Amino acid sequence: MYDSLYATLETAIQTGESISQETALAIMTLPAEQLPIVMGLATRMKLKWFGSPVHFCSIMNARSGACSEDCAFCAQSAHHTTSTGVYGMQATDKIVDTYSEAAQLPIDRFGVVTAGEGLSGADIDSLCEAIRSGKKNETEWCASLGLLSESDLQKLIDTGMTRFHHNLETSRSYFPNICTTHQYEERIAMVRQVKKAGLSICCGGILGLGESLEQRYEFAKILSEEKVDAIPMNFLVPVKGTRMENMPIMSPVEILLSIVMFRFVNPTAEIKIAAGRLHLRDMQSMIFAAGATGMMIGEYLTVAGRDTVSDIQMLKDLGIEVKQCC
Repeated sequence: MYDSLYATLETAIQTGESISQETALAIMTLPAEQLPIVMGLATRMKLKWFGSPVHFCSIMNARSGACSEDCAFCAQSAHHTTSTGVYGMQATDKIVDTYSEAAQLPIDRFGVVTAGEGLSGADIDSLCEAIRSGKKNETEWCASLGLLSESDLQKLIDTGMTRFHHNLETSRSYFPNICTTHQYEERIAMVRQVKKAGLSICCGGILGLGESLEQRYEFAKILSEEKVDAIPMNFLVPVKGTRMENMPIMSPVEILLSIVMFRFVNPTAEIKIAAGRLHLRDMQSMIFAAGATGMMIGEYLTVAGRDTVSDIQMLKDLGIEVKQCC
């Protein structure tokens, strides 16, 4: 009864074309017994467009809390009362030291992340100084800094930054349920501004916010239409004190089928698995079979990741070569 679906996915592998909503919904509603089959197809799609290498990144929370935005899931929103720490922009030396430490991990990119709508000119200058004085090695710098001007983006480019991160978080139709303090189109405009500036754009969001399967596909399709370079996929980790503290978490099978769907909607975009990966429990290694091209390792922003030693051992067990680390 699934022959038609799998034939459609076979065609998508050959053409590299994004699948339809009908096909996406069929993937997301497959029973668990079909998971190995559809993941095999997702693996073939990934190998066709990316080959076998996988990529890893790590982030630093460089300015935390007291954010004026009211995103329903966020522990750093001033509209919520959580145990998340509040502090201003970290000093240049702290950023450089954190980068140097993270660069010892098998990562390709290190991201500087700040809470809030954007950065002041002085904070941008401080970050640029950190990038210039940071240890020069193969680890690229990237950043997630909210809404920035063209001139500030150019400053980052001039220091050698190659990628900027700006999530859409969810679909256009569901966004008003998540945030009311700014508009979805502001986020879209920032994504387009980043691309216009010549930076690679990392743009994804969070699943499991209460969106429908149709809205989950809508979100994936918007990312496809915007031609983003990399998609970080997060799965809601409910935080006490936020409006979503009682939201049920996604099951491992639901997570893996969602990754498969995102792979077939976005054949040529990197897919990196980030927060909420722990929901997969013993199935974490299956993200790569489901179509992911990488994952985030080390600490996240406000929730815990898995310890790095376990992640590196998982990669070795999968036969994935990682660079020597501490």
